Amino acid sequence: MSDLFDEPEDATPLAYEERKGLIQTWITHRADLNEAEQANIVSGAAWAYRRAKSDILSEPFIRALHKRMFGEIWSWAGTYRHTERNIGIEPHRIAAELANTLDDVRYWVDHETYPVDEIAVRLHHRLVVVHPFPNGNGRHTRLMADLLISKLGGTPFTWGGASLSDISVVRKNYIAALIAADGHDIGVLLQFARS
Repeated sequence: MSDLFDEPEDATPLAYEERKGLIQTWITHRADLNEAEQANIVSGAAWAYRRAKSDILSEPFIRALHKRMFGEIWSWAGTYRHTERNIGIEPHRIAAELANTLDDVRYWVDHETYPVDEIAVRLHHRLVVVHPFPNGNGRHTRLMADLLISKLGGTPFTWGGASLSDISVVRKNYIAALIAADGHDIGVLLQFARS
């Protein structure tokens, strides 16, 4: 069994104070944490899809979704991070940048600026760049993209067809696609999302 807080080398590590937010005392190894988080994520996704007609492009929804996905595991679920990360903007800019992102996405939807797949993938990428929460950002933002594409009449993405929490070729391809999107090549991430 691996240490509880062992992360893949390209993952965002939790700060000491954030680690203390673990609610479930039975979780002692990484496999336990992965299992508990996955069960909570499934529950959160079911909650979100039942609210398909609500305004998913709102700050309250984004926070509520994160809380639903991780709230049984982490006390800080649904709250913005207060610590610097190896990815993401400075914590004091999160609320403003999230508002800008949501405004942009609403505009893209209203004006059909991009095809629906691309709008959803751009939402995903922009949320990853903001990186609002202490942990779970990738899983949260992929679900946000799937919710948006569904709301726009499309089919949820396959995201490489495998679990991205594992150290694997799929995760490496996902990270490479995010890096390409950072360089303004959204096509690689779009292709990965549908692979």
